[in-house]
Amino acid sequence: MTDVDFWDVFDAAPVALSVLSPDLAFVAVNRAHERLFGKTRAQCVGRNAFEVFPGKSWPEGVRTLRSSLERVVAGGEGEADLLLLQRYDIEIPGRPEAGRERYWSVASCPLRHRDGTVRGVIVRMQEVTSFVDRMREQAGRTSAGAGGTSVTAVEAQLFAQAEELHEVNQRLRDAEARERRVSEGLREMVRRQRQVVADASHDLRNPVSGLMTRLEDALVDPDADPRETMQAALHDAERLGDIIGDLLELARLEASAPMPAEQVDLADLTRAEVAHRRSEATVTHLTPGTVVAASPIRLARLVTNLLANAERHARSRIDVRLTARDGYAALEVIDDGPGIPDADKENVFARFFRRPDARTSDSGGSGLGLPIARQIAETYGGTLHAADRADGSSGARLILRLPLHHPHPTPDGSSHPAR
Repeated sequence: MTDVDFWDVFDAAPVALSVLSPDLAFVAVNRAHERLFGKTRAQCVGRNAFEVFPGKSWPEGVRTLRSSLERVVAGGEGEADLLLLQRYDIEIPGRPEAGRERYWSVASCPLRHRDGTVRGVIVRMQEVTSFVDRMREQAGRTSAGAGGTSVTAVEAQLFAQAEELHEVNQRLRDAEARERRVSEGLREMVRRQRQVVADASHDLRNPVSGLMTRLEDALVDPDADPRETMQAALHDAERLGDIIGDLLELARLEASAPMPAEQVDLADLTRAEVAHRRSEATVTHLTPGTVVAASPIRLARLVTNLLANAERHARSRIDVRLTARDGYAALEVIDDGPGIPDADKENVFARFFRRPDARTSDSGGSGLGLPIARQIAETYGGTLHAADRADGSSGARLILRLPLHHPHPTPDGSSHPAR
């Protein structure tokens, strides 16, 4: 079989075809397109379709066609979009402000790259102006015989039926999109459940193995100190309890279950959490009256996790700063440790990720503190990320941003908290 040149097939097609880029500029048009629209390829290629054919005399047609093409470019599965009957006037040569009334059937389909991204849109346009004219003529003859029934009634009926079909197609697309979202949500739920099982097996293995080894050694060694064995076993059991508690907390947070929120003065809460720590964390600045809406228990855990992380890496100093700006509270926890390499600034928020220096300095860490902290921040509309120190010195800088809670004014000019 001889090779087929698909450009020749495209160019010889008896219907008007064009290829548009994702920003709706002409990439190619075939000969039938040139004949139908009276524009050469040189006049079209490289220019936006709505610049070449502005359709000024019928703006509604421009809006409808643009919306159809944009749906194809942005659509989830990228199915074809069809406009069965669409008025789109074409300008009269030499009279750019005037347009000749014309009607079209337009079908658009995405052109996809191998990775699934939309590379362009192929558009088939078929003129149906003569059909509309014949329907008008027939309606005119019928109306004359029936005593003057309006010709526009038939035209209105045509557009109404075309619009109904278009709305039905749109509802089908919306239903399919909802079905895809539900399916993706179920797949994500299954993925998270599998991840929880994998995480649990990953980090529970060491404490369980340690506990079993201690008990087995105590059974075979008649001289083993029972108290020492029990203390070691208790330590392993506490470690297991902490890990299980963290995993359950992550599961609750990721399930997006409703959580209570109330006014929390982040400055007071941070000051209290710093006071409870054994390390010498230094509060350099806390803007008073910085109020956010969150669960005080969860927010306390978030701050505690940030402080505990800094304690693992700091050499001699931890700075805690809280400011309020642009509608957000910004809490920074800064240590003078080795810092976080750029490659790990996002990895530190992944479950069970622990940098080598953390494993050396504190073998008891689980690698769940920062993931839990980020989940809590996102639950209340905030963010948590790692950054370099502003002064350029070594050390890590974790920045929490939470929306400020603004009270609503009362009629007497005072204010009361938003509920």
